[in-house]
Amino acid sequence: MDNVSVVRIFILSGLNETYNYRITILTFSLMYYCMILFFNISIIMIVILDQNLHEPMYILLCSFCFNGLYGTTGFYPKLLLDLLSSSQQISYEGCLLQAFVMYSFACCELSILAVMAYDRYLAICRPLHYNSVMTKRRLSQLICFSWLTPFCIFSINIVLTSRLNLCGSKIDRLFCVNWVIVKLTCYDVDTFSNNIAAYFTMFIYLAHGFFIIWTYMHMIRTCLRSKDDRVKFMQTCVPHLVSLVTFLVAMLFDLMYMRFGSTDLPQSIQNFIAIEFLLIPPVMNPLIYGFKLTKIRNRILVTCMTNWIFPCMVLDVIKLL
Repeated sequence: MDNVSVVRIFILSGLNETYNYRITILTFSLMYYCMILFFNISIIMIVILDQNLHEPMYILLCSFCFNGLYGTTGFYPKLLLDLLSSSQQISYEGCLLQAFVMYSFACCELSILAVMAYDRYLAICRPLHYNSVMTKRRLSQLICFSWLTPFCIFSINIVLTSRLNLCGSKIDRLFCVNWVIVKLTCYDVDTFSNNIAAYFTMFIYLAHGFFIIWTYMHMIRTCLRSKDDRVKFMQTCVPHLVSLVTFLVAMLFDLMYMRFGSTDLPQSIQNFIAIEFLLIPPVMNPLIYGFKLTKIRNRILVTCMTNWIFPCMVLDVIKLL
């Protein structure tokens, strides 16, 4: 029983310097979260309802948007409650759960990006074998891999963290992060197992990154030899590449600041760095794919024409009559 934590409540101090602006921040946060829900759910529903979009690339995009909903739902509702409350507290169990959601969301994002890169590699570099390799069964296995691997890895991380004896309860962020919780452990507590798990996790996802680089090297080399492949690359790979770079830059800023950053920065800048991966990718990804992928863009235009322009024309005709 020595390893049972005596800390049952954590204090989130990321909003301490925003007291005079909480109504404004609350309004914009609520509107932004609604935008995230609308854009991602729209892409998901378009893919589900249109039989022509039941292809691996669009199903993976659907999984991508589901992950965006999963991660942001682990953050924004709690943020909105904190903005309405006079004290920003979270229970020990709730903090561990939020840390699990944040880490698994980030790693699911990278895993799905790796699977999407593999799908594009097959389509561009091995088009004759694409249908025989990317079967429904293979697609299901890849989607399960992209979700279950982060869940299993971070379940182990969170279990190891839950065994630590904590001597602090203040978290200088807007949300709970596993590494920050580990830093609150008492000075005499052994965190060797947590460090090993963290390095193992970093190795796994660095391997994801190298795999993505490897696929793009092959795709670029193939595209240089064929005009058709260059067109396919620009149409389907550019959105993926933009999503990948945006996500990696956001995560790199957060990880570097969390490990080596200065606490002298203004609280607002610290908060932006911490939540950048929850601000930009969840909105940008569905917008980029919606505008860039021809089938989805056409479906959106058809839906808009059907639901808005045609009824308006009917109303105009009725008025004239």
